[in-house]
Amino acid sequence: MSMQPIKRGLAALVLMGLALPALAQTTVSDAWVRASVPHQQSTGAFMVLTASSDSKLVGVASPVAKTVQVHEMTMNGDVMGMREVKAVELPAGKAVTLDPNGLHVMLMGLNNQVKEGDKVPLTLTIEDAKGAKETLDVQAQVRALNADAGGGHDHMHLSLIHISEPTRQEAI
Repeated sequence: MSMQPIKRGLAALVLMGLALPALAQTTVSDAWVRASVPHQQSTGAFMVLTASSDSKLVGVASPVAKTVQVHEMTMNGDVMGMREVKAVELPAGKAVTLDPNGLHVMLMGLNNQVKEGDKVPLTLTIEDAKGAKETLDVQAQVRALNADAGGGHDHMHLSLIHISEPTRQEAI
């Protein structure tokens, strides 16, 4: 019996394996949400994202809020401004920080008060350079109202645009 058909089959399997697209690996660290007070309608979620290849954060969802958007906070003199962004670029191997002073996730239309010690589920949608998407489920710890970003991370501020369909924003 000839080994030729087996060799061809193995070669085909190897080639098919090489042709499969590899999804970028993205890690999330230090994910947390700021606690809210009773009847407060919104709060922020913060984290550090690191992708193994050039990717972008293109969506965030959570069952604790009616609307979830990524925002960028800016200062123009003494005036703070916030705008929704469509995507957050995640350069390969570089940590991108979402924090209270720059890019962050806004949870708007909270269903209930978010209390210190709770965990908030977040689903992040990451898109690689070829357009393939992956979702990451994150459990973000709720920290005190006066919590600030810690750990001395460098902040990466990017020029970005909106992630979800336009929605009515509620005053904070």
